[in-house]
Amino acid sequence: MNIVKRWMCIALMLFAWTAGAASPGVQMRTVKGSFVDVRERVVMALENRGLVINYNAKIGDMLERTGRDLGRESRIYGNAEVLEFCSARLSRDTMEADPHNIAYCPYAIAVYTLPKSPGTVYLTYRLPEGGGSEASRRSLQAVAKLLADLVDEAAR
Repeated sequence: MNIVKRWMCIALMLFAWTAGAASPGVQMRTVKGSFVDVRERVVMALENRGLVINYNAKIGDMLERTGRDLGRESRIYGNAEVLEFCSARLSRDTMEADPHNIAYCPYAIAVYTLPKSPGTVYLTYRLPEGGGSEASRRSLQAVAKLLADLVDEAAR
């Protein structure tokens, strides 16, 4: 019986490892609705916390435009934007803990639809997974919580 339990544990660990292997370090939520509405909810979630968008990268438009130049006509996204922002407090905490954490700033949330399912909006972000000191790990966990909270609020 002990051997069976061990093999089951190994199988479960392998399954858990491979399930996350498709996009390590990336969190994704899907929301039913229109791109414009969900994007606006992300903006509102940011503004509700006093955060300001530093840059709005219109990734879908860029890929559409450059695709024509490259002779590639397939449409990757219906709409796709990446909203970049910072939190002065969290950024300060993170970089005081480790100046090399500058690599995690600015924070970004991607909002996009796929051409075959325009009623499903995807919200994705990269997890700030760093090592270093305990203070560095704690500050990056606070950034991860902020990103998760923003996406949760926008997904409601």
